[in-house]
Amino acid sequence: MNAEASANKPFQPARILLIEDDKTVNDSLADALQSRGYQVRQCFDGRDGLLTAINQSFHLILLDKLLPVIDGLEVLLRLRQYRDTPVIMLTACGAEQDRIDGFSSGADDYLPKPFNMTELQLRIEALLRRSMRLMEDDPLAPELLRDGVLQLDAVSQTACCAGKEINLTPIEYCLLEVFLRQRDEVLSKPYLYQLVLSKPFSRYDRSLDMHISNLRAKLVKVIPEKKLIKTVHGKGYCYQ
Repeated sequence: MNAEASANKPFQPARILLIEDDKTVNDSLADALQSRGYQVRQCFDGRDGLLTAINQSFHLILLDKLLPVIDGLEVLLRLRQYRDTPVIMLTACGAEQDRIDGFSSGADDYLPKPFNMTELQLRIEALLRRSMRLMEDDPLAPELLRDGVLQLDAVSQTACCAGKEINLTPIEYCLLEVFLRQRDEVLSKPYLYQLVLSKPFSRYDRSLDMHISNLRAKLVKVIPEKKLIKTVHGKGYCYQ
């Protein structure tokens, strides 16, 4: 399937909150997303967007950085105190520091303006593939995950290797389940912080690295011939 065909086929029907103060841009994006099958709620300033994001349930939020009343970064910081809804920041500020500020505030992805609608659609699909498959009521999420001799039971939240249980902490189990469900995909640190640790990414926080290091050590003991979790420099981690 080519990129254009994929862009016209959303992964699942999803509710998207669009927070953008430029009415022309907001309406244009809303029309494009609705034509692709998404349900879209529009907000035009930071305060209304924040209240809507906290009080209603969405699968994804598209958030402009330069907003009236409350700016986008402040909206994101306040939102992360209540919800871990995936957020893609849309902004005319594409400098490296702006991207760092966005990820540090809890953004899952960052797309500078002007952008191609097909690229935005593909990024939306990527986040929804990762987040919606992990919802408890998702019928696509199998109860048993297998990779060779390694097996995870999503009901009891236990991991076994060749029938012998691996003693994992809850966070280590959650990490391993995320990696197995999304094997061969590079998962960014901001995404793993929000999904597994339920907190915004901070470049000064080493807790995720510590959990992954401990998980790797336990996997090496039972499967010494393989390095399953690989570091992708500058991007995140990948299970292969």
